[in-house]
Amino acid sequence: MSLRSGYFKKALQVDLSTGQCQVRTLADEFLERYIGGRGFGAKLLWDHLVARDFRVDPLGPDNLLVIAPGPLTGTYLPSSGKCSFVSVSPQTGIYGDSSIGGSLGIELRQAGWDLLTIEGRAAELSILWIDDDQATLLPMPELAGKTSLEAEGLIKERLGTHEVRVAVIGPAGENGVRFACVNTDWSRNAGRLGMGTVMGAKNLKAIVVRGSGDLPVHDLKGLMAEAEVAFKYMRQHKYFKMWQREGLMMVVDYASVAGILPTHNFKDGSFPRVGQINGETMLNSYKIGDSACFACPMSCGNICLVKQGRYVGTVTEGPEYESCAMLGSNLGVDDYAVVLHANQLCDELGMDSITTGSLVGAVIEGYEMGVISLADLDDQPISWGDDAAVVALIHRIARREGIGATLADGAPGVLRRWPGMEKLLVQVKGLEQSAYDSRAASSMALAYATSDIGAHHARAWTIAKEVELGENWTDQERVDEVIYHQSLRPLFDMLGVCRLPWIELGLNEEHYAHFYSAVTGRSVSLPDLLAQSDAIFQLTRLINNRLGMTRRDDSLPHKVQACPIQTGPTAGKVIDPQHFERLLDLYYQQRGWDAAGNPPPEVEQQHCGSSP
Repeated sequence: MSLRSGYFKKALQVDLSTGQCQVRTLADEFLERYIGGRGFGAKLLWDHLVARDFRVDPLGPDNLLVIAPGPLTGTYLPSSGKCSFVSVSPQTGIYGDSSIGGSLGIELRQAGWDLLTIEGRAAELSILWIDDDQATLLPMPELAGKTSLEAEGLIKERLGTHEVRVAVIGPAGENGVRFACVNTDWSRNAGRLGMGTVMGAKNLKAIVVRGSGDLPVHDLKGLMAEAEVAFKYMRQHKYFKMWQREGLMMVVDYASVAGILPTHNFKDGSFPRVGQINGETMLNSYKIGDSACFACPMSCGNICLVKQGRYVGTVTEGPEYESCAMLGSNLGVDDYAVVLHANQLCDELGMDSITTGSLVGAVIEGYEMGVISLADLDDQPISWGDDAAVVALIHRIARREGIGATLADGAPGVLRRWPGMEKLLVQVKGLEQSAYDSRAASSMALAYATSDIGAHHARAWTIAKEVELGENWTDQERVDEVIYHQSLRPLFDMLGVCRLPWIELGLNEEHYAHFYSAVTGRSVSLPDLLAQSDAIFQLTRLINNRLGMTRRDDSLPHKVQACPIQTGPTAGKVIDPQHFERLLDLYYQQRGWDAAGNPPPEVEQQHCGSSP
């Protein structure tokens, strides 16, 4: 059955160089095949790169930025507030995407758009103002150097309304920090892969959206009935109230007990003073409120306030687990107020907190090991738990001052200056690893290595199952689990929903096929959607191979393969290189790729048509 609803069938195309904003009609075949979000972005980026023979400077005007919600974004469904940013990443040089929560995607749909594409470079620092079906490029050079929060306030003042959604970059994006993020709704971020850097290179400080329309839904009554079943399941789950209390901060204790918490730049697997930065400490001394993305009963956002001490007055939503681990235990920081302040700085300066924490941790260890000198540090020493030095370094990265100019280029920039840092950096394909130590879980190591964007847990989070099962599963089962995650997870981004109801509360995947069918009128099964979702993962692999990625890039950091975890319950764990290569061979075979990691020719053939 073909589409009956669910889309406006309109894309907004913006050329910043000319200031032109054009409407493009989207074909049903394109909408059905690529669904939305990450799917739209991958296809449009593929077409864009094909036309340019895969020669695009990520920081040049020809790089394409796609911003796309999905057909479920903004509908009455659990956690339906997601929107994808897609581009060639300035951080890795390959395919990149980042999912953002809050209400930006909803507002874009209410304005009548299924997606937004941006090319070119504005003559001066500007904002893109989308007011329903009207789009205008407005120069606003006075926003230069403003933090995300400052800029959002000034934009609303200039436009004379607070009834808008703003996606904005901070100073880091303007200054070309390769891992700059995009901020919306105060502290929701498209955090990884440098989407804020792309906006900065295009002289685009913000995208501002106001929408007033209704969303197209084929079977509203059926959708609401299906949604109520899902909401009821979530509310009755045994961990539901815990999620509302702590959100992702509950993972801090879990990771430390399991021995997978990054500590002292991944030297250790647990943190002796974890009780000073965990969810209980947050609840008892810092949390003042809850926050949630659209239609999300889990309310995993924690509003926290520092009430005393050096960082008194710091207030932010978060941190969630990744930020707490990378800015806390990974740096030897045992003061939750420091973690909060560092997290707030990353949000307002506009930088990915995972990469920031990883790079600062590597610098501390590099200085400790003598790879980085005091002169390299601009005569400002740094050590584990030194909060003043950590905060100062975050500022220097955002402003590209001194050593900050090197760190602003991420792992590749660090390696160019200090090749010896290869043994200390924990990254894959140029993306610093998320906050789960994979040395105790070979499936997670495989997931990091084969991820299309680099070492990010959101592509396949298999570590919990491996921690539970230990050695009691086969290599085939490990590979199958990684591939299932990689095949399913694009679907959440394509539909425009959050994955947490599924991964954390076990909401059955079948619900999403019912949701999509009710919204679009196109009757599909879960296997149908999974096939389309997996096709997107295959497509992004193809894009990366055309951009120069080979099997050697599906590798693991030196530390993961050669340096056993030093302390904690997983002490001594390390990934055996020979075992990893066998897993990789099995993974390639299962995926239908050749020994070099290339998808079969039919993958490219599948994506030659269906242009929007």
